[in-house]
Amino acid sequence: MPCDASIPAGARAVTAVAPAKINLHLGVGDVRGDGYHDLLTVYRAVDLWERVTVSLDDDEVVVTGPGAPQVPTDRTNLAARAVDLLRDEAGSDARIAIRIHKGVPVAGGMAGGSADAAAALVATDRLLGLGLGRAALEERAARLGSDVPFCIRGGTALGTGRGEKLATLLHARAEQHIVVALADGGLSTPTVFAELDRLRAERDPADPERGLPRAGGVDPLVAALAGDDPAAVAGLLANDMEAAALSLMPALRRTLCVGREAGALHGMVSGSGPTCLFFCTDRDHAIAVAAEISEHGVAREVRVTRGPVGGAHIVDDPTGK
Repeated sequence: MPCDASIPAGARAVTAVAPAKINLHLGVGDVRGDGYHDLLTVYRAVDLWERVTVSLDDDEVVVTGPGAPQVPTDRTNLAARAVDLLRDEAGSDARIAIRIHKGVPVAGGMAGGSADAAAALVATDRLLGLGLGRAALEERAARLGSDVPFCIRGGTALGTGRGEKLATLLHARAEQHIVVALADGGLSTPTVFAELDRLRAERDPADPERGLPRAGGVDPLVAALAGDDPAAVAGLLANDMEAAALSLMPALRRTLCVGREAGALHGMVSGSGPTCLFFCTDRDHAIAVAAEISEHGVAREVRVTRGPVGGAHIVDDPTGK
């Protein structure tokens, strides 16, 4: 990394975007000594984006878009933490304003905050002229949150550890069409993990077969992603956190039921919820399923999206780099 943290000439503001993530597979291990859980997940980036602009201005955080009032605007904001991390590392005293436009559901299990951090890292790296490569940005991203490295990388990837250790699945390129059903209210990821731990603790030690089923290995899903059969992929999707999300927000059962009855190949809670995902054969099928879900009034908002898409990248840079 360059030692010179001076601002490149003409670089007064840089804008980057980063995608939402879904988990095609989310296997959750038991709670570890450090309070985290080991994860085995298959991430996919989808076509819903957070947009972050960093500029040489007052140190402020401004958030616009759906759900903006729910997003903190102090230095606990993940994008602000990302800016502070790179500014401190560079030894820069530049005052940097952060403007976030939300395109990913807030508290919806689709990593909107992590996408903010990813976009902020990419944009601040360019603004300060640090010249960090993707690997270096992902390493710093892991300090901010488990999903942040994937929001930088995008595409489809296998995640292990807390989810921050990534292996890109280059063969998984077939387009997937998904209906996103947004719920009223949100769910805190730590709360959902705690509920999962509580539900698992209720298992009868004398009857190990009783209790919550767990997602198995990912090999069949990884193999199916090499093909172009949406039904085969849909039949292998799994989320260990779904039971906990449904326990905390039982109304999601109705949403899942309506989407499945509308003809979706598969319906599931997205990550820690409460957003629900419905996987379809193609865009026309997704539009039809979305219309049915909207008609039943079981979601605050319904969107159609697709994946995989790329990761965080610059969209507006006055330096022309």
